[in-house]
Amino acid sequence: MNTLLDRFLSYVRIDTTSDATSTTVPSTAKQLNLSKQLKAELEDIGAHDVKLTETGYVLASIPATAGKEKAPTVCFFAHVDTSPAYSGTNVQPIVHKNYQGNIIQLPNDPNQILDPNDPMQPTLQSAIGKDLITSSGDTLLGADNKAGVAIIMTMADQLLSGSSLEHGPIRICFTPDEEIGRGVDHVSLEEIGADLAYTIDGSALGELNWETFSADGAKITIEGVSTHPGTAQKYGMVNAIQVAARLVSALPVEWLSPETTNTYDGFVHPYLMQGTSAKMEIQFILRDHDNDKLAAQGQMLQALCDAFQAAHPTARIALEITKQYRNMGYWLRDKKKIVDLMQQATEAAGVTPSIVPVRGGTDGSRLTEKGLPTPNIFTGGHNFHGPLEWVTVQDMEKSVETVLQLAALWGNETSVD
Repeated sequence: MNTLLDRFLSYVRIDTTSDATSTTVPSTAKQLNLSKQLKAELEDIGAHDVKLTETGYVLASIPATAGKEKAPTVCFFAHVDTSPAYSGTNVQPIVHKNYQGNIIQLPNDPNQILDPNDPMQPTLQSAIGKDLITSSGDTLLGADNKAGVAIIMTMADQLLSGSSLEHGPIRICFTPDEEIGRGVDHVSLEEIGADLAYTIDGSALGELNWETFSADGAKITIEGVSTHPGTAQKYGMVNAIQVAARLVSALPVEWLSPETTNTYDGFVHPYLMQGTSAKMEIQFILRDHDNDKLAAQGQMLQALCDAFQAAHPTARIALEITKQYRNMGYWLRDKKKIVDLMQQATEAAGVTPSIVPVRGGTDGSRLTEKGLPTPNIFTGGHNFHGPLEWVTVQDMEKSVETVLQLAALWGNETSVD
């Protein structure tokens, strides 16, 4: 297994779905199946300091070439888990060589169709003439983020197998549980041992990210007054289901929904409502690139709860807001070299860079906030978290070239700033 494609096809066949309801670390033991394989592969290709931690992180080093030992240490990250939003069990990848823009009906679910003329699939045109990889239709593919894993492993293999490219010290870190927001919960900056980092976890060819959403979670709990419906008027029933429905319907129009937003627009997204007439729970995600606007979302949600509490004084309505991650741009705006060299490396690989704000988060969001500046680099993947996910071999190869060029550029530097 010595090619980028071989690696990728091997990795996606391993089920590594994470589980947000789990309390174990990592959240699913099956993630370790890939982590153990990566540890063995890193040892086989000659990486140094290879380690699989008890909490599921794979760490390794590539020593600097002679004369480059004092350059900043760069760490490249990817995550091994796939999203629980869609099945990752028994993934059967299909390689469509020299794709010519035809409609692809995925064999295990004929309702799953890739059509380059579909306005909802505008990026598929970019795959024409390339080797396109899809799932078989009843699972996700797992390019998020096994494309990133394969890219980093291919980079490491090339650097350790006699490449003439000169570079500084390099660290590698493969993380579990990124998809459920726990990707860097159990690894320290000391263990990572780097001055700066990049996640290889982006999307379309050439896309680079140094801004993400800032994110909070919100939970509204509504405890009604439960009585027999035959005597509801007498005993003052408050139906928690009806209160919850009216509360969601009362969300201000300026709180845009995800499906009506793009670029820098934030949103308030109720994604789970469950319970009974006695007690209901509503779960929200709050998102904005601006921290003040994110805080205002929470404040307005509290005001809405207060208004409903006043209207239903015998009920109990409570809001709990939980911090998730913050826009890495707040820190990376002052780290111009880290972003500039990322762009230069992309251009050196023959790709036009495109700076795009992430409408989500990465491991880099939390790493940057902790003190390790970590922007994000493309993998070439598209349609993540569902059966229409795809990636091309050629776009992954360009990501490998970009990462190699980036390693070389940092080898010529003496500081991060």
